[in-house]
Amino acid sequence: MIREALVATLTGSGLSARGLVDGSDLEQALQDERPALVVLDWMLPGRDGPALVEVVRSRSDAGIVMLTAREGIEDRLHGFDLGVDDYVAKPFVMEELLARVRAVLRRLGAVPSVLRIGDLTLDEGAARVERDGHPITLTATEFRLLLFLASHRDRVLSTAQILSQVWGYDAYADNLVQVHISALRRKTEAYGERLIHTERGLGYVLRAPRVTP
Repeated sequence: MIREALVATLTGSGLSARGLVDGSDLEQALQDERPALVVLDWMLPGRDGPALVEVVRSRSDAGIVMLTAREGIEDRLHGFDLGVDDYVAKPFVMEELLARVRAVLRRLGAVPSVLRIGDLTLDEGAARVERDGHPITLTATEFRLLLFLASHRDRVLSTAQILSQVWGYDAYADNLVQVHISALRRKTEAYGERLIHTERGLGYVLRAPRVTP
């Protein structure tokens, strides 16, 4: 189901997330928690998405991303008037939804600026990388690539996905990614085991080194 897949995607990218079934669950959660962002499906059991936007807005300053199959501009404008921060149209790919979620969180100042994976530390706000306490100097493109891989730790990312998200193009020479992956490996492996792995025919994945007892 979309709910479980979305939770897996968000948690896999380093965010804390949990799935709720309907508006009643959401109301209870807003009493007990202060979420930074809520992803709502327009067509939920019971009260629909727009009605729940009003609930969220009356109790929280959380960002809101709406999932919808509706294409009408009037529906979307109504949602924006209620306080929706962004829309993602169905069908969608999880990478797009994750990018939009992170964009809203950044605008709200709610994205954790530091990622830690094993002995690797990425400070997004300061554009600083360390491995086992050793600073690593990266180019701006290398930093964006490492951040994208780290934000999707343990997930295999295709060359096309990397090109689209890091360079902003859907078509480019495949060896562009290979060259930058090689540079990242050389710099990060100077202070530890391999982090970035090649899944032949599929793409690349960043994994924390195994901890040996």
